[in-house]
Amino acid sequence: MRHTLSVLVENKPGILTRVAGLFARRGYNIESLAVGETENSSISRMTIVVDGDGKIIEQVTKQLHKLVDVLKIQDITNDPSVDRELVLIKVNADASTRGEIMQIVEIFRAHIVDLSRNSLIIEITGDQNKIEAICTALRPFGVRELTRTGRISMMRGSK
Repeated sequence: MRHTLSVLVENKPGILTRVAGLFARRGYNIESLAVGETENSSISRMTIVVDGDGKIIEQVTKQLHKLVDVLKIQDITNDPSVDRELVLIKVNADASTRGEIMQIVEIFRAHIVDLSRNSLIIEITGDQNKIEAICTALRPFGVRELTRTGRISMMRGSK
């Protein structure tokens, strides 16, 4: 099962390396990792997506708690939350296909952020299902390049 961990850490050099190293040493694959400052510039939030059962997540959580710079860990997998990912997709687009691609972009509420003679770069933000759907819709045109930020999540409500 895929789990989403929200980890608050002190915003200090090397913390990302220590957290990623902890996963690597135990042989756990991080599927997605996004890090950024919070409303407090001395604290960063890591959103880590990892595949594993409850025992693996429990072990990882215990090990993360041992790291000095880790302040708080939450498994928000089953909690009401908002998840988003940012993706840039470079797709083949000649004069004959450009109109059809623009319609797809409009349907998914994406944006064209770069235009060249033979390609478009499309920016889209959304949950994993939306991202997968637009990628599937654009694949027949020829995806030249794709880059993703990884999932970021925030719990709903006042928590």
